[in-house]
Amino acid sequence: MLRARIAGTGRATPEKVLTNDDLAKMVATSDEWINERTGIRQRRILEEGRTTSDLASEAGRRACETAEIDPKEVDCIIVATISPDMPMPAVAVTVQQKLGITGQCPSFDISAACAGFIYGMSVADSFIKCGQFKRVLVIGVEILSRLVDWTDRNTCVLFGDGAGAALLVPHEGDDRGILSTHLFADGAGVPFLNIPGGGSAEPTSAKTVEAKRHYVKMQGKPVFTHAVKNISSAAKTALEANGKTAADVDWVVAHQANLRILEGVAERVGVPLDKFYLNIHKYGNTSSASIPIALDEAAREGKVKPGDLILMAALGAGLSWGSALVRF
Repeated sequence: MLRARIAGTGRATPEKVLTNDDLAKMVATSDEWINERTGIRQRRILEEGRTTSDLASEAGRRACETAEIDPKEVDCIIVATISPDMPMPAVAVTVQQKLGITGQCPSFDISAACAGFIYGMSVADSFIKCGQFKRVLVIGVEILSRLVDWTDRNTCVLFGDGAGAALLVPHEGDDRGILSTHLFADGAGVPFLNIPGGGSAEPTSAKTVEAKRHYVKMQGKPVFTHAVKNISSAAKTALEANGKTAADVDWVVAHQANLRILEGVAERVGVPLDKFYLNIHKYGNTSSASIPIALDEAAREGKVKPGDLILMAALGAGLSWGSALVRF
């Protein structure tokens, strides 16, 4: 059976670290308050003068190096992000340029917020299975530090910057590869998590800028509730679709949004929390970048090994969510 296999992973995170104690000097919060509610201790912030495409291309290049494939051999690039260099064109075409890829390599963005990497991987999986492309680079990248209101402690404490990538290639056999992906969305959740300004509904103006309509707005309680419920449901769907149980899972690499959410998911799905790879304490919520960053980190630490059964799941604005079951 032809499957899409993750041949290599890579990540890129800024050098600048912003700790909870640093944040306590900016807004009314504390390390204890943030850690107790989220599990976050620090996050990375991209330096001025650097862009989304800079981090994305770094992560993509490292994924190619791990796979021992020249970036010029990549024949499709998918970038999941809500924080591109500019509204148009897609940041993926700039990544293509920075990787030195010439010719007619299709490159496009996907906007599914924190679920973006799962969505991108699903599209890449379909491309490879149908034979349209053979080397698809999927990148999740966010520079959320430029999209949050640093005076709003309900949001600014949560997010960080980073990029993660995976290079997918064809694989014959059942021993490796993506077993399935599952995508979901419910537009009734739009009010819970959004950036209201800057689109056709609220075009950019002095008024929208003054009202801070271009920053992330979030209703924490409904997002938390839906995240636990929908991530758990998507994870169970992935297991059931492949005739697997929670006991078969070697690692869960889920979206690193909030440690309390992941604790709820672990309880509902029946996978012990010690099987969840966790790095939220170091990076915070990096949205679409969180799963590929965690996957790359886990692989380079030798925790995730070839042949391991990996369960991935995420929920983001939209509400959009999804899952994937992967034989790494």
